[in-house]
Amino acid sequence: METHLVMSRSAEITVAHETDMKIAAIRALADVAHKNEDIGASIASGSFRTLGMIVAPCSVRSLSEIASGVTSTLLTRAADVVLKERGKLVLMVRETPLHLGHLRSMATVTEMGAIVSPPVPAFYAKPQTIDEMINHTLGRALDQFGFDIKGVARWKEGELLSRARKLNVD
Repeated sequence: METHLVMSRSAEITVAHETDMKIAAIRALADVAHKNEDIGASIASGSFRTLGMIVAPCSVRSLSEIASGVTSTLLTRAADVVLKERGKLVLMVRETPLHLGHLRSMATVTEMGAIVSPPVPAFYAKPQTIDEMINHTLGRALDQFGFDIKGVARWKEGELLSRARKLNVD
């Protein structure tokens, strides 16, 4: 599957602060890496065929631009195009705590057809490492597109009840 990458300046700064990865190494993972300023890129056009888009992480600024339809970068323009073409858009908003403006923007994009999927760890998967938490969260985002991602812990019906009984919790 062909993948396209757009990184905002804020994303590049976040990568530098939160990981040991180099921007060039991240860009190399994608088939096509676009500059965020290149609003004439292929993914900014409704005629570009795509399964959809994941914005991970999604800043409140990007969320707000997408919600308002007033886009200033390739990232938010491409997201806007996905919505106008009725494609699948997953926004992994990672801000916390949230104020009413944030919540309204989330409600607005949801009403427009986007899926707001904050990167919240699934502790039922019993992750042992940060990588396991990240991989599970990303796997769940990819679930939205119908991909069967190996290694994503799936809920087993009745499992929570049996655990609670072992702990004498009703």
